[in-house]
Amino acid sequence: MKIVYGTGNPAKLSGMKKTLEGLDLELVGIQETGILLPKAEETGSTPLENARIKARSYYKVLKCPVFSCDTGLYFLNLPEEWQPGVRVRRISGKYMTDQEMIEYYSGLVKKFGRLVAQYRNSICFIYDENHIFEKEGQEISYKPFILTDVPHVKRVKGYPIDSLSLDMETGQYMYDMVMDVSDATEAPRGFYDFFREALETIQTGK
Repeated sequence: MKIVYGTGNPAKLSGMKKTLEGLDLELVGIQETGILLPKAEETGSTPLENARIKARSYYKVLKCPVFSCDTGLYFLNLPEEWQPGVRVRRISGKYMTDQEMIEYYSGLVKKFGRLVAQYRNSICFIYDENHIFEKEGQEISYKPFILTDVPHVKRVKGYPIDSLSLDMETGQYMYDMVMDVSDATEAPRGFYDFFREALETIQTGK
């Protein structure tokens, strides 16, 4: 089955392809469709709301199986007013570059001290009008990590905060704990289970 992943981020596309290996799926990004899609206005206040908005916007034009994900960044030990949530790149109305994000989030560590963070994911997959699948929660979210104010020398375009991320148990940089830097972009295993169950439902006609 060919499915359009509603993202223009090559690192996200590559990571999701790796996670879903073994399923009878062919993933393509929105740029590979050859169709100019309207920009989906991510006006939701939660990752699931934004994932739903994007998937419905793309499906309306493409009329083929499509899914979108959205992520919020949450700090376990910061007050609500400092939580980026779904506005990870947009602070005070400004859309930040990768380097600006590194500077901003390392600045938070300097301001508040040791921070425990977590990316919380949501997904909306539209196969057709009668088969729409959604999920959020820990199964498809990344495990908590520590944010540092000293960036790693390695960078992956589109994932600037990864260079500030330390493992909770060892205190090591995440990039120093994988064989390949690209492994750090792999999506959580829960996405595999999500699509496996969705495909079973579609194939059985339920």
